[in-house]
Amino acid sequence: MMLGFHGRRYLITGVLNEDSIAWHTARALQEAGAEVLLTGFGRARRITELAADVLPRPAEVLELDVTRPEDFARLAKELEQRWGGVDGVLHAVAAAQQTALSGNFLTTPPEAAGLALRTAAVSLHSLATALAPLLSADGRRGSVVGLDFDASGAWAGYDWMGVSKAALGAVCRYLAMYLGPSGIRVNLVAAGPVETVAGQAISTFDRIADRWQAEAPLGWDRTDPAVVVGPVLFLLSDLAATVSGEILHADGGMHAVRMGTGPAFAEGGAA
Repeated sequence: MMLGFHGRRYLITGVLNEDSIAWHTARALQEAGAEVLLTGFGRARRITELAADVLPRPAEVLELDVTRPEDFARLAKELEQRWGGVDGVLHAVAAAQQTALSGNFLTTPPEAAGLALRTAAVSLHSLATALAPLLSADGRRGSVVGLDFDASGAWAGYDWMGVSKAALGAVCRYLAMYLGPSGIRVNLVAAGPVETVAGQAISTFDRIADRWQAEAPLGWDRTDPAVVVGPVLFLLSDLAATVSGEILHADGGMHAVRMGTGPAFAEGGAA
């Protein structure tokens, strides 16, 4: 069994520039022979279009604001008219106001917390359910993959985005349960910290990323978003045909160790 992307069709959300995991995923899919469409919205859509133009084959950008329910219905209709069916979707969307991040957890207004939850977690539900008929059209067994960050513990400064990522994991599992009978798989990739536009909004990002680079068992390169692409492609491919409701960690092994592999361990200081 091979990855088998040739001739398949994928929707990629969350591309803002060439430094995003989503952009590198779109490039890899094109290089493997797949068709891709991207999404963007509002004034930022122009930036997405510039990034789409430098893919191996320039890709079109469709409008999707995940805070507007009508956008999901319009997107599904447009994809049906263009393709008739969709083989896979990458959900790479999240947003939070500064009042919900960087140590403001105790004073975050409810509306700011709600925005984080809506964009990071509820939007996965909205996207998957809107496209479910296309993901199962003509005998397809489509795959939905979302980008995640380890939410098994609390990260200083991550605050309501951390809560939202925990909710994202729950949404993934429930979607896997309810969409599974239609043959649709839903999984997440929990990536290590990568220097993206989203990461720059977290005041503690450098502290977290520095620790990752120093202590992840396999090491970690915070400057290379492409290191996450392989696990995403695996979950989008037929190689993962029996995998659903899973969170696949692509983080250099950091999730598996509580104290990292710091100098004491490297020098044989652990019994």
